Amino acid sequence: MNVVDRLPREPRDLAAQNESASTFRDPAGQLYLTPSHALRRIHPASAEQTQAFLDSPFRAALEQSCDLIATEIAGPAAIPSTSTDELWLLHPRIDPISYPWEWTTAQWSSAADLTLRLAGQAIDAGWALKDATPLNILFHGAQPVLVDVLSFEPHDPQSAVWLAYGQFVRTFLLPLLAAKYLKWPLEATFFWRDGYEPGTLYRALQPWQRLYPSLVDVVTLATLLENSGKSAQKARKVPSVFDPALAKHILHKRLARLGKQIRHAARSEPSSTWSGYEKAATHYHPSDVESKLQFVQRTLERCRPARVLDIGANTGTYSLMAAETGAQVVALDSDRAALEALWRAANRQKKAVTALVANIARPTPAAGWRNREQPSLLDRLGGEFDVVLMLAVIHHLILREQVPLGHIGELCSTLTRQWLLLEWVPPSDPMFQEWLRGRDDLYGHLSEDDLIHAFAPWFRIVDRATLDNRRTLLLMERSNAGGSTTGDRQG
Repeated sequence: MNVVDRLPREPRDLAAQNESASTFRDPAGQLYLTPSHALRRIHPASAEQTQAFLDSPFRAALEQSCDLIATEIAGPAAIPSTSTDELWLLHPRIDPISYPWEWTTAQWSSAADLTLRLAGQAIDAGWALKDATPLNILFHGAQPVLVDVLSFEPHDPQSAVWLAYGQFVRTFLLPLLAAKYLKWPLEATFFWRDGYEPGTLYRALQPWQRLYPSLVDVVTLATLLENSGKSAQKARKVPSVFDPALAKHILHKRLARLGKQIRHAARSEPSSTWSGYEKAATHYHPSDVESKLQFVQRTLERCRPARVLDIGANTGTYSLMAAETGAQVVALDSDRAALEALWRAANRQKKAVTALVANIARPTPAAGWRNREQPSLLDRLGGEFDVVLMLAVIHHLILREQVPLGHIGELCSTLTRQWLLLEWVPPSDPMFQEWLRGRDDLYGHLSEDDLIHAFAPWFRIVDRATLDNRRTLLLMERSNAGGSTTGDRQG
């Protein structure tokens, strides 16, 4: 069956069917999400330019390098109600959709590097990247991909100005600088659709910080020049130079400088209690670690999952193990430093692991206009995985988030299609005792039987292993899963 045959038959129904996933801000077109693809409607006024870009060798080269999402033109046979002057494009979905406020610092830097690299390549090919926002980037595994084919327009060879410079600074560079010098978490960009203004950072910085070389031009001078120019509202003419070669040289120098600024802003050696947890944990003996590794490996070989969700992934031992078996993995952890180590390893090893900075107990909510532009984390994850890993996570949810066992079981049933592998940590465990904090009457009596009983409406136990430290690994299957234990792999 052709991919377009699986799409909704009437484009006029798409907005109603996918209202929460459609975009509406781009004057050139709209995007709708189907279960398997993204369908983009190009308005007639932008169709000719879009077609020219799609026909260009530059677009073909970007798709070949996997830097740009693949595009197929959906013709009238696929979209019956398409008018003759309308253009519809079909893209493969990249799941899960991730947003910049869920990225690690290294992911942020990687997305910025891709944007600058594409801007430079576009100039050489006679095109200009007119949009430069992290919202146009998704991560396919550990690799950033530009997903907006409408971001390119013909380049004026005499122009020495990158018109997307200001947007790049606001949305890529300033958040990294705010994280570095003001300790503003990157998660805070959730509340800033078009990034930070220079003046926002300027007012928060100490006077001596405003003179730092990395802050002078993009924060201090930008703020002072903006304030001095508020009284003069005359339209400014875009500068141009007579020599196209000189214009191109100036643009490449500007992009190179931005690249250095990004790398400096992102340069750090993040560490946290949890980023060193696996090496420092004293409640795991080497035999416990080995037994746990072997049980997880056997489970992955048994279940043969196509997609795995690793909740509380930490630095990624089990995420990378799952990816090694051929699964596409989504790794969740609220500890940015731990997940940074995981993303770097996945990126270096070219593993299909998508890292998301998120707390499953306080998941990212829906955002944007009417809470419909960006779906919530749970909406993006729900029911998409063959195996869900929750290794040494349950006691966090019980003691730190005070979530009852039954609610945890219900959540897990919405995330996995079939299998759940979790680690039960008994109240006698040192970590359980450390977080119990005098609440023995509430949680000190909990047992593995309580867990099994609470999860019984959704799961049944099919395998288990008790480690020497008395932690228990439980493989559970959804009661209504049925069918084969083999994941449905897509070719």
